[in-house]
Amino acid sequence: MDKMSTLEYINQMFPTEASLSGVEPLMQKIQSEIRRVDAGILAAVRQQSNSGTKAKEDLAAATHAVEELTYKIREIKTKAEQSEMMVQEICRDIKKLDFAKKHITSTITALHRLTMLVSAVEQLQFMASKRQYKEAAAQLEAVNQLCSHFEAYRDIPKITELREKFKSIKQILKSHVFSDFSSLGTGKESEETNLLQHLSDACLVVDALEPSVREELVNNFCSRELTSYEQIFEGAELAKLDKTERRYAWIKRRMRTNEEIWKIFPTSWLVPYRLCIQFCKKTRKQLEGILDNMKEKPDVATLLMALQRTLEFEDELAEKFGGGTQSREIGNEIEEIGRQNNSQSASDIRKKYEKKLAAHQGSENEEKDGNKDLSAPGAGFNFHGIISSCFEPHLIVYIELEEKTLMENLEKLVQEETWDVEEGSQNNVLSSSMQLFLIIKRSLKRCSALTKSQTLYNLFKVFQRVLKAYATKLFGRLPKGGTGIVAAATGMDGQIKTSDRDERVICYIVNSSEYCHKTSGELAESVSKIIDSQFADRVDMSEVQDEFSAVITKSLVTLVHGLETKFDAEMAAMTRVPWGTLESVGDQSGYVNGINMILSSSIPVLGSLLSPIYFQFFLDKLASSVGPRFYMNIFKCKQISETGAQQMLLDTQAVKTILLEIPSLGRQTSGAAGYSKFVSREMSKAEALLKVILSPVDSVADTYRALLPEGTPMEFQRILELKGLKKSDQQSILDDFNKGSPAISRPSSAAPVGRSMAPAPPASTVPAISNPASAGFIASREDVLTRAAALGRGAATTGFKRFLALTEAAKDRKDGPFRKLFNA
Repeated sequence: MDKMSTLEYINQMFPTEASLSGVEPLMQKIQSEIRRVDAGILAAVRQQSNSGTKAKEDLAAATHAVEELTYKIREIKTKAEQSEMMVQEICRDIKKLDFAKKHITSTITALHRLTMLVSAVEQLQFMASKRQYKEAAAQLEAVNQLCSHFEAYRDIPKITELREKFKSIKQILKSHVFSDFSSLGTGKESEETNLLQHLSDACLVVDALEPSVREELVNNFCSRELTSYEQIFEGAELAKLDKTERRYAWIKRRMRTNEEIWKIFPTSWLVPYRLCIQFCKKTRKQLEGILDNMKEKPDVATLLMALQRTLEFEDELAEKFGGGTQSREIGNEIEEIGRQNNSQSASDIRKKYEKKLAAHQGSENEEKDGNKDLSAPGAGFNFHGIISSCFEPHLIVYIELEEKTLMENLEKLVQEETWDVEEGSQNNVLSSSMQLFLIIKRSLKRCSALTKSQTLYNLFKVFQRVLKAYATKLFGRLPKGGTGIVAAATGMDGQIKTSDRDERVICYIVNSSEYCHKTSGELAESVSKIIDSQFADRVDMSEVQDEFSAVITKSLVTLVHGLETKFDAEMAAMTRVPWGTLESVGDQSGYVNGINMILSSSIPVLGSLLSPIYFQFFLDKLASSVGPRFYMNIFKCKQISETGAQQMLLDTQAVKTILLEIPSLGRQTSGAAGYSKFVSREMSKAEALLKVILSPVDSVADTYRALLPEGTPMEFQRILELKGLKKSDQQSILDDFNKGSPAISRPSSAAPVGRSMAPAPPASTVPAISNPASAGFIASREDVLTRAAALGRGAATTGFKRFLALTEAAKDRKDGPFRKLFNA
């Protein structure tokens, strides 16, 4: 009832006079309610007063309780400090006794260990003098452990004396062990049966000594083993490149013969592994000397045979010791080059990316393992290239041979090329291009099996030169324009004539160049995966791909020029038509039929051979050529009458229709929309020119400005000549045109002889255009365009009446050029 007024409430309770009888009971009820509310308020006030008093009492009680608690805490803290002082007094003597016990125990232990150390050193000295290596090895371990306990007593004279004595004993043991190992390999092991066991025990002593002793012993052993190797293969007889294989046979035989003897060494010493590393280093040094001291270039066959045997030996070592085994997926990468993978299945794509992921993870693992000890098998030492890399600077002769072979194969392929493809071929690519990449793949396989460093990069540069040479060969096969005196005399200088076979060959060259463009990119990608990482960024085929792109562009332009040459006869026929004496508008002219026949014979073949993107490029070039040429050809005609202009306008529409049907004729309509707009724009210029020619003389300048705003005075003068105006009449129109004045007087000359012209309309029917200086009136562009369109349709002329008669009759025909105009 917040929104209701008191007056409304009373009216609602007592709407009539009869209801006023209930006023007294209502008043009594309201007073009773008021008394009840007052009583409630009074009770609440009393209760609140009592609550305030109780709260003050409770606060006072809480304050007193906190004070009592603080006093008790202070009392407890005082008693705790007294208890702590009492405990310290009680334990003071016990702590002294505890320290004394600890010191006595440490002293007893140290004296006991010192006794053991003295005894162990004396025993070790005796074992060393008797060369009891097995017992001495165990004793060495014990003495080393005992000495570690006296590290804190190094300054005590007795300890220093014992340490010096232990050091001299270890030196004696080292000299004894080295002396005994010097007899290994001299034949004594076969005479003394226990010599090998004795040396095996000596290895235990070496392990107990410092690690440097073991390193020195193994290095001495390996050097002694390879001394005979150096002596044998440094001689004049075997220090030759063709004897390289015998080097590897020697070490294999040596390892096989001494395999049982070398078992005396613990496997953790990796003696055969270290021996092979030293052998590889010495062999590399000797081979480098042989190659550098050659007076002439090495024989390629000998060089490659030595390199091949070296690579095989490195592979055997990598497989035997498991260190740095390379992933040999080179063949798979190379096989991917040039494959037609237009329809890859989902499983193929998945496998491809799984391979890439595995390779990426493998490279990450190699980076993580880069800090491992290279002296341990499988810990990152890579035998690949440890010897073979010395051949790298001398493989230039191999690259020269490969380049010579590739160039000879290229010449042979081009000479044997038929410039045709087999029937039923899907890619329409010349066989020479596919064969060339097969040869390149084989060359890449050969080189990648030998090296993946500078030589492979040099071979890649050879591939670039070979492919550029092939692009030049394709470019040279394109039809050339006529040159020389005869061509100039016949007007064929620079013009390209193409037969139907030439057009097919050009399409094959386009497809082959596209294939080479794509495959050369795949070749670069494969080489970048195979080659060493420092050369991968330099592998690039962009220049080669640019060469093939240039061949494709030149080929398509040649196709257009060839068709232009075929159009020459039809364009000449167009200029020979007596446009000034035509009496009526008929069917499309003969030259239009000739253009249609030329395109009908060429376009289906080109559409079937070219890919959509290149066919679209060809169409754009053709449209940009035919449209302007047709426009300029109109100027080459002689005088054009009104009827002739109407006939030519009809021919223009027919040529436009023929050009628009080219995508359908070639069965490639993917980019037809853009092409149609382009054709319409180019042909509309010719239509506009003919409309200007059809316009009356008094408005020809305005029509020309409106329809051809980019025209020139010379072009406009030629239009006046086409209209048949005399020089005297042209001059005044040209003067007004050059001044930009729309006031053009109509000539009074008669039509030339032989030209059928419609009578001039009465002066009253011609819209007068007054001089803007006197009348201040300028015709708008829209008015001129409307007028030109009407004139283009031949309004108010007898020629237009004949044109209407033909078009009306053509409405009932199902074919023909007029029917095409109505259906367009």
